[in-house]
Amino acid sequence: MRKTPFSNKRKAFLGFLAGAALPLSLSPFDFWIVAFVSPPVLYLLTREGSVSASVSIFYSFTVGTFFVGVHWIFFSINDYGQASIFLSGFLVLLFVVLYSLMIVPGSFIYARFFRGSDTSAMLAFISVWVISEWIRSWFLTGFPWLFLGYGAMGSWLENFSPLLGVFGVSFVCLYISLNLLKLFQKKIDQHFYLAIFLLLLSPLLERLSFTSTAGELSVSLLQGNVDQETKWRPENRRQIFNDYLDLSKSEQGRDLIVWPEASITYLRESISSELSAYGDSLNTKGTGLIFGIPSLTKDGEFQNTLLGIGKAEGSYKKRRLVPFGEFVPMEKHLRGVISFFDLPMSRNIPGPSVQSPLAINGKNISSSICYEIAYPDLVRRADDDPAFILTVSNDTWFGSSIGPWQHLQLARMRALENERWLIRATNNGVTAVINSKGQVLSSLPQFTRGVLRHDVEMRSGHTPFQRFGSWPILSIAFAVLIFCINRIQKIKKGSGI
Repeated sequence: MRKTPFSNKRKAFLGFLAGAALPLSLSPFDFWIVAFVSPPVLYLLTREGSVSASVSIFYSFTVGTFFVGVHWIFFSINDYGQASIFLSGFLVLLFVVLYSLMIVPGSFIYARFFRGSDTSAMLAFISVWVISEWIRSWFLTGFPWLFLGYGAMGSWLENFSPLLGVFGVSFVCLYISLNLLKLFQKKIDQHFYLAIFLLLLSPLLERLSFTSTAGELSVSLLQGNVDQETKWRPENRRQIFNDYLDLSKSEQGRDLIVWPEASITYLRESISSELSAYGDSLNTKGTGLIFGIPSLTKDGEFQNTLLGIGKAEGSYKKRRLVPFGEFVPMEKHLRGVISFFDLPMSRNIPGPSVQSPLAINGKNISSSICYEIAYPDLVRRADDDPAFILTVSNDTWFGSSIGPWQHLQLARMRALENERWLIRATNNGVTAVINSKGQVLSSLPQFTRGVLRHDVEMRSGHTPFQRFGSWPILSIAFAVLIFCINRIQKIKKGSGI
């Protein structure tokens, strides 16, 4: 019986609802069970029907996911970009509608070759999903947010992270959830038993350890809670600097003090002598300080920088910049159109792709500034064998929305993938210490000023993910997709279709 346009619209609407539910698996909600339910709904909705209908359902699902999952962008545009509610809403909607188009190529391949098939359809669905997540992580500088693997955190499947990374967790989560669906369909096969094996194996993986202890460090993370509205005004620079100096007085003598991203709003070059003198003072007390500060290149370009003084050494220039926040794409056309396209420090350039790492007491640190912590392979390549991971941020742009909590969850996954402790200093939250199992051991409340003190375990060694990155699971996904396409083609050729 031919499907009516209404039935296709209803499927698209159900796909939208299933996609809108997926962000509930992420922080701060953490209903990880949704990660096992939402994708199978999409799978069922796209098993039959025309190619165009299936693609539209995939698209509706993705729009629903982004509409709910990244609505926090609205606060940046409305509160700090000084755009009206209507313009802010329109820009967010435009982003969601356009960015969701990235699912179209993969969903077309799936719908074109696999409608009506069985095992091949399941494997192809998984491969298309994972490959689409990967493409999203780099296309147009990338937006590596809302991956299914993050939604599976809190379940046993997070233990696959050191082996396969976040894309691998997405793959395994899909494989298990789609095979559990076979229980209700009464279509149990060899894939079902393999899925059960993986599910039972996952809690045992927690006992594996690929890295070992390499010492301990006493750390103090400062959260200044500086108002974003006034932070970049020249008349406030000295007061902000003094506030951080005051917060640090009681922490001198500890191994490491960390201030957040762009905690100092002076240019590095304008206060270099003062920083040098302060570094000498810290050095006599056995303390290192790492802090965020804008700096200038020889050509007068701005760079978002982390600087180490005292017992801390080196500098790090942010490599992956936030579109519109730190640079404006098509600047000649967009700069000045609305205030959002002229935010403070939106004229940065990226640092070199290869940089010497920051270090404390001779131990190398994997450093990431804000948005960079979302990129799995960027973080793992920051240093070959870091003692721990450091990330600084300023999530003030996102107010009291879910954005900062999603950002924290990305950091937790990086700790899991590399089996390293991770320390996170932010302007107004969430400042936290995370262990090598991705667990938040201690944190400061949002929108407060304070100091988070904790002893951090340094580690040495390499997880499989840190050695090989995302390529093993991506190779599997591409190989499975090609194999399934060839298999379907042979079946159709043999049946004379």
